Amino acid sequence: MTRCIRRCALLGLVLLLALVVNAVRVMVVDSGSYTADPANRRIAIARYQHPRGGILVGAAKVTGSQATGGQLAYARTYRDGPLYAPVTGFASQTYGTSLLEGTEDGLLSGTSSRLAAVPLWNEITRNRQRPGDVHTTISAAAQKAAYDGLAGRRGAVAAVDPSTGRVLALVSSPSYDPALLSGTGPAVMAQWQRLNDDPAQPMLDRAIRQTYPPGSTFKVVTAAAALQSGTVTDLLAPTRSPDPYRLPGTTVTLTNEGPGCADASVYDAFRVSCNTVFAKLGADVGLAAMVRQAEALGFNDTALRIPTGVAKSNFDTAMSPDQVALSSIGQFDTTATPLQMAMVAAAVGNSGELMTPYLVDRVTNHGGALVARTGPTRLHRAMSVRTAEQLQQLMEAVVADGTGRNAAIPGAVVGGKTGTAQHGVGNKGTPYAWFISYAKPPGANRAAVAVAVVVEDAEAARADISGGGNAAPIARAVMRSVLAAPQRPYGG
Repeated sequence: MTRCIRRCALLGLVLLLALVVNAVRVMVVDSGSYTADPANRRIAIARYQHPRGGILVGAAKVTGSQATGGQLAYARTYRDGPLYAPVTGFASQTYGTSLLEGTEDGLLSGTSSRLAAVPLWNEITRNRQRPGDVHTTISAAAQKAAYDGLAGRRGAVAAVDPSTGRVLALVSSPSYDPALLSGTGPAVMAQWQRLNDDPAQPMLDRAIRQTYPPGSTFKVVTAAAALQSGTVTDLLAPTRSPDPYRLPGTTVTLTNEGPGCADASVYDAFRVSCNTVFAKLGADVGLAAMVRQAEALGFNDTALRIPTGVAKSNFDTAMSPDQVALSSIGQFDTTATPLQMAMVAAAVGNSGELMTPYLVDRVTNHGGALVARTGPTRLHRAMSVRTAEQLQQLMEAVVADGTGRNAAIPGAVVGGKTGTAQHGVGNKGTPYAWFISYAKPPGANRAAVAVAVVVEDAEAARADISGGGNAAPIARAVMRSVLAAPQRPYGG
């Protein structure tokens, strides 16, 4: 009898251990697969049981939550949705999340372990802590200036603080209201279909996800490569640059929009944007030095995140001399996001130092306590201080007495570069109008803001479209808004 009891007790213990092991497997090992299973309705119910954390611009929340009266108790709301859509993205009960709503989803939904007061406590108890808030680096004034400046035209604006890398504005136009996608049901599905079918692509974040031929704004990179490599030592010396210029190894000739480019100095060629001078200059500098300089300024970087992923800006690493010449004036296969070109202007305005751009300043918990903060990070030195000073001379001449006069701001020092990028079959499409710039407050040695603007859908006659005419006034408005704001210290 004692033996039977002992065996039964042992069997019971084995069964109990098996039950515990299985419970651990279900609750710990396989919990992720159950959580990710789209058929698990309880996950969605729990996710939307409480209001979502806020995304803030300055001290104001630009997102919120409202009660639905349904199983999914709270849906996302947006203040000035189209204005901030390229920053926030959407949080949809039907279609998931995008942009900051996606990259910061764990913090905003309350699932991130970073919000737990005790490490691993929520994994053990399965409790959902209250969501945190994400504080962006965006300047409300700069964002609105950029949005109003584009006025619904297709295009984008990116602005950064050159000395820290803080992203001050990200605008994409035309835009959309993320609130249209927040809930569930036929109305949301119809809006999703409409937005995706729209040929204007309102949900495309053109500031960081779309690349364009940068046109003559790329001449900043070419000038930097020429100065860094020693190909150019005197900005005022005449160059041996014929007009028209025959591309190396071809019978194709390149011309300019206006006169005065034959053998022009780099200073004058930059000021009035001579294609022949800079195409030849790029060919003289050579592929290796051009690639080195472009990559020093951020081109070909596939890992850039702000924390949203940024599309790679391209400068080919294998080209023939004629292709190098065309690439050196921002054509051929050279492409860039507006954020990339803002980084180029920022490096020049920051004495050659390129800072890593970032969009999230800090994260706080529901009580306002700091959870995490993003600090300025030096990406690398993109050029020498001397080269940056020489490029500043060139860019400031463009605004003072060149193609970028429309960007001038009384009392401030502004440097800029216009661009009119050809595209389409045979370059017959309406050109993209570009302008990149930086602005220094009165008496400052370094720039307080750098901006890139591209206008892609101008419908005027071809001759009326230029970076100086279409894009420079937008950049000026954005720079003005930043210079007029109180200069807050980092982390404010």
